[in-house]
Amino acid sequence: MTSALELRIPPLALMLVAAAAMWAVAHVIPSANAAQSVRLAVAVPLALSGLLVALAGVREFRRVRTTLHPQHPEAASSVVRSGIYAYSRNPMYLGILLMLLAWGAWLANLASLALAAAIVPYLNRFQIEPEERAMARNFGAAYEEYRHQVRRWL
Repeated sequence: MTSALELRIPPLALMLVAAAAMWAVAHVIPSANAAQSVRLAVAVPLALSGLLVALAGVREFRRVRTTLHPQHPEAASSVVRSGIYAYSRNPMYLGILLMLLAWGAWLANLASLALAAAIVPYLNRFQIEPEERAMARNFGAAYEEYRHQVRRWL
């Protein structure tokens, strides 16, 4: 089943929109009264982890010379199974989620954290599922084997 939203919103644009919405929500709904040192202690490791995970995914795609374009998964030239892709089929999206969770922690706002978590079902349905269909069409059994060996997120 396809939808008009499939592969339409680039994941980085989604991240920026979500971050802006999280900021707006934090200014409307009261935030937790957390000290800046506590917010930093939680947000910085999450943000750095997210950035490193996402960059590891980008690096591996570049190393094997396959497309990074999230709106055209059919252009993939191979199933990337090495590096971070041995642990997550979607490290770039995992990195985005971790960075948004870091932003929510910095904002110290539970509603903002809920918005960050809300991108998971969106990405699953409108980004990852269409990518998986394209990969299955392009690479058949090799992709199906990989899909059964490595989890979607973590």
